Amino acid sequence: MNCDASGRILAYGLLTFSLVLGCVLHRVLGAEPNAPSKAPRPNIVFIFADDLGWGDLHCYGNRRVRTPHLDRLARQGTLFTQFYVAGSVCSPSRAAIMTGRYPARLRVFGHFSRPELNQRRGMPNALDPNTVTLTDLLKQAGYTTAHFGKWHLGNIPPAEYGVDVFRTNEFVNTSAGEPLQIWEPAARPHCTRDILDEALRFIRNQEEGPYYANVWLSDVHATLNPSPDQLEKTGRFHARGVDFYGVEQIYYAALVEMDRQIGRFLAELDRLPTASNTLVIFSSDNGPEDYQIRNAAHSGVGCTGPLRGRKRSIYEGGIRVPFLIRWPGHVPSGTVNDTTVVNGVDFLPTLCRLAGAAIPESLELDGEDMTDVWLGARRKRRRACHWEWRYRCFGHPFNHPPRLAIREGDFKLLMNPDRSRIELYDIVRDPGERDNVANEHPQLVESLAKKLLAWNATLPESPIDPQAGQAEWPMPKSHPAAGGARPGR
Repeated sequence: MNCDASGRILAYGLLTFSLVLGCVLHRVLGAEPNAPSKAPRPNIVFIFADDLGWGDLHCYGNRRVRTPHLDRLARQGTLFTQFYVAGSVCSPSRAAIMTGRYPARLRVFGHFSRPELNQRRGMPNALDPNTVTLTDLLKQAGYTTAHFGKWHLGNIPPAEYGVDVFRTNEFVNTSAGEPLQIWEPAARPHCTRDILDEALRFIRNQEEGPYYANVWLSDVHATLNPSPDQLEKTGRFHARGVDFYGVEQIYYAALVEMDRQIGRFLAELDRLPTASNTLVIFSSDNGPEDYQIRNAAHSGVGCTGPLRGRKRSIYEGGIRVPFLIRWPGHVPSGTVNDTTVVNGVDFLPTLCRLAGAAIPESLELDGEDMTDVWLGARRKRRRACHWEWRYRCFGHPFNHPPRLAIREGDFKLLMNPDRSRIELYDIVRDPGERDNVANEHPQLVESLAKKLLAWNATLPESPIDPQAGQAEWPMPKSHPAAGGARPGR
């Protein structure tokens, strides 16, 4: 047995001991660990879309396309307008959901890629399997845990993170035997259907005891390849006068199909006897892709609504995404929470509380327990939110942010570690981050900058892209050989 495996077994053994001991002590005292009083332990289904923008759904204001099934989910539960993921690309935001910690703490600075690229970025090839995860804790609390669809947490299988049943694009331990095909062009028209069908097969067999299922989609991540029938449904976006599909036609065809399949999945879920005690969560891992990225050249038009920035950017459009939750009789229905700031790092403490799962006191979390908010309370967030991005951005320079950001209360400060590009926005009043009010609030700028730089100092170092935090455009200049002559002379 190698050292890594031995360490994993030892860590898991200690975790098991601490959780069992916690449960015993809480039962002696007459309460379940972390459980809200008099609340049942819900089944939990977390549907995670890929590269879906804050403004892509009709219920978030999009009037270019209809998404009736997700809109219905919003009416049946609560829609949050100020939900953030902790990273502006796939792997970091997913790592934060699973661990309750900012991804850079775990050296997950960008997406997991080829070993050579990971090494150049100072990243491992997978999320450290010794890290305590949400699925570890739920499993210890008696949940059957599952993961279907996209993985993107590296080259280590889900079983090493407390997942009982899984079929992803890389790993599988179900009777299907083969990983899901979710990226190949021929599979793209039905990739959402295939992932949701696999999740349904699992859920139908969960008649005893609670379950937790990650259902992580690959839509609407490029490269998109809708079928002719799907494209016909968005035919009004076809380019006129030429035989070309419109970019909105392609993107919205995939979006409409994703919505349709989620509707079918929820209808099947609602027929099961466990439906009334099932918490359904829907969100996206980051903002929409830009058309300048080659695999999205034909479809990179996802909508951020009024927000600035896209995928990779830590302006709002890259990190602020849809968030819908439904739990009949517990989560208020037909409600919009536009008050509370919620973050992906809150998943672990919140879901553990709802599930009655003990969290070891030694676990240093960045997230906040939002149980009261998820169940209907409206309040200000107690913990600040932090972001960082060490690499270049794409698209219009207006969307290229500084390297660091902090949101505390109504205000968000962005800056580079050398204190260049200081930008302060009143996000409630100015969600589009267009009116930099730093000069009007020097004391607030200094207070937030001090907190942000202190947080940044706790993060591990790694190579930094020279273009990170830059937004310059190469403006025309006189050539030195011309002697500074002005145009027209």
